[in-house]
Amino acid sequence: MININNLTKSYGTDILFRNVNFTINEGECIGLVGRNGFGKTTLFRMLLGQESYDSGDISIIKGYKIGYLQQHIKFTKNTVLEEAALGLPPDEADEYWRVEKILNGLGFDKNSIDRHPSEFSGGYQVRINLARCLVGNYNMLLLDEPTNYLDIVSIRWLTKFLRGWQGEIMLITHDRSFMDSVATNIVGIHRQGVRKIKGETGKYYDQILIDEEVYEKTRMNDEKKRKEVELFISRFRAKARLANMVQSRIKTLQKSEKLDKLDEIKNIEFSFRYSEFNAKVLMNIKNIDFSYSENSPKLINNLELIIGKDDRIGVIGKNGK
Repeated sequence: MININNLTKSYGTDILFRNVNFTINEGECIGLVGRNGFGKTTLFRMLLGQESYDSGDISIIKGYKIGYLQQHIKFTKNTVLEEAALGLPPDEADEYWRVEKILNGLGFDKNSIDRHPSEFSGGYQVRINLARCLVGNYNMLLLDEPTNYLDIVSIRWLTKFLRGWQGEIMLITHDRSFMDSVATNIVGIHRQGVRKIKGETGKYYDQILIDEEVYEKTRMNDEKKRKEVELFISRFRAKARLANMVQSRIKTLQKSEKLDKLDEIKNIEFSFRYSEFNAKVLMNIKNIDFSYSENSPKLINNLELIIGKDDRIGVIGKNGK
């Protein structure tokens, strides 16, 4: 379906990936993994034509439609149902039942779908964007963190939905259990390269670990042999009877590729300085009201709450409340 050939992308001197090659085949669900900043979202944007690349080629068959989960919040319709229905293809624009089914799976009840999108929290507004993406008849879905703000019930529903998807999917998520339950293949961005394997994330990371161990052992063996050759050359360079052997080893040394030591991939580390706070009451909330607009119903009415030291507060309530 999609062929990526010798793809290279960099920002100045920072190379994200170099000469990358892989194919997305019919019916595959690709779990895209890699550390933050390694280029996962950038690859999405390049598939959508929103980002250029330095060299290489992305080949997509003619008429292939890609749906993308938008993270930004911008609504133009007066109800959740109408907003999500914008994702329907033109010839199915009146099939609101499909939209209702997906919205229900994502936690919207019959009363919620007739409310204005601005009346909902940011998390539920992202769900509206997800519904708008899922109702389209796309050949492929690009989903960047689709489980953000979803509860357990909605994640289960989304898992089942994606398993039944007839086209292709490429997925970015920090929820490895969700990815493993949906993905048929893993594509990982690592050390400016890309590896694709069939299976789950654990299999991919195990393979990366094995590859790097093999590489390091090979590098150390090569380094040992190189030092032995260099020692032979330095000891017998001046001996005429060994001149041919010395020259042969010099040529061998020049032709052999020296393996560089793998760069250390650094982790971000930070800590916060703090001092003890000995008050018994940390927060005292009185008579708090909240709604998203003047005309929308109150989500919080006359709230009173005292939070004391060492309290652990669990917040519960109906979806959208």
